[in-house]
Amino acid sequence: MIRTDGELRDPDVSLLFATRALRMFAYGFLSVVLVLYLAGLGFSEGRIGLLLTLTLVGDALISLWITLRADRVGRKRMLLLGSALMVGAGVPFALSGHFGVLLLAATLGVISPSGHEVGPFLALEQAALAQVIPEERRTAAFAWYNLTGSFATAVGALAGGWTAQVLQSSGVAPVASYRVVIIAYAITGVALAALFFRISAAVEAPPSREVSRFGLHRSKGVVLRLSALFSLDAFAGGFVIQSLIAYWFHQRFGASPGLLGSIFFAANLLAGLSSLYAVRLAARIGLIRTMVFTHIPSNVLLILVPLMPNLPLAIAVLLLRFSISQMDVPTRQVYTMHVVAPDERSAAAGVTGIARTTGASLSPVLAGQLLAIPGLAGVPFFLAGGLKVLYDLLLYRGFKASDLGAGCGKT
Repeated sequence: MIRTDGELRDPDVSLLFATRALRMFAYGFLSVVLVLYLAGLGFSEGRIGLLLTLTLVGDALISLWITLRADRVGRKRMLLLGSALMVGAGVPFALSGHFGVLLLAATLGVISPSGHEVGPFLALEQAALAQVIPEERRTAAFAWYNLTGSFATAVGALAGGWTAQVLQSSGVAPVASYRVVIIAYAITGVALAALFFRISAAVEAPPSREVSRFGLHRSKGVVLRLSALFSLDAFAGGFVIQSLIAYWFHQRFGASPGLLGSIFFAANLLAGLSSLYAVRLAARIGLIRTMVFTHIPSNVLLILVPLMPNLPLAIAVLLLRFSISQMDVPTRQVYTMHVVAPDERSAAAGVTGIARTTGASLSPVLAGQLLAIPGLAGVPFFLAGGLKVLYDLLLYRGFKASDLGAGCGKT
């Protein structure tokens, strides 16, 4: 059990882990079939890339507005608003095939084309967890939090892919089978709101005498520096979001929705387990070094995926990459929470998270154009891996002197 200030906080921690699991299941459930659904509606790769980009741009803007106000207005209220926006995106996607309607819903609502976090949820949940979990336990807690999300994404990807596969085998048209998945995504937003409604006031930010219009005061400089680097990393990752990788496997090797679901079940499960490895490593060598020294080989493997001559080898390299790909995630989150004041945590997590979402929003439209050209379909993997290595080197150069060393990963 986790205690802080002598008080038991397990109900809130359990609820936040549950909301993470439910939401990431929905994101994984949707991500495997989303691009297949849009292609089935008749949209070109270029329009699909544009839609994905504007989806992430809208998520970034809405999340920024929410997270910068959450510590003053209330984290719980803003989490409930995020749930409503999730429903507001899913329903129009399920009911309409008009590009303009989908564009509006994706921009104003919350929908994940990547299988990863979008919207305000991650930033607010991180701040809430940091509020109720002692500092010496945070790396371990955040690692389990990320494992919970990765496992839920894995199960969601498996369920989404095979739901579509089974429906199609029963005679349901492909687009109709994908629409069932999207309806389930919208329903999940309602369930998520019911869970958020139960969290207590213990997760709220403490009162502060320092006033800032944007939620940051003394830590503004370091947060902006980290945000710039995280944006570069996310821009690189936007070339290979889960929906686009699934589409690449489908186009390159003819992988079925069921097989795609199985691939990303294994990939996300391995990614989640890799976040646990980071706990012990961070305690030995520090948070920044753990982030960099595990991220570089992961990105080399990413570059190798399109060079594989057949489907089994491409899957093997992808899974090997995912087995070390998330060791930087809990360490990055804990480092960010450590370098800011308690009343800045929602804003700091929000600003760095929005920087990542903004960076990731710019590249899918470019990736869509490249995927439309058979001879260039592998280029997104090369761009993603190369830019991510550049990010690692810049991060190490800029922050190695302020690394958090032994003790940061205690369980």
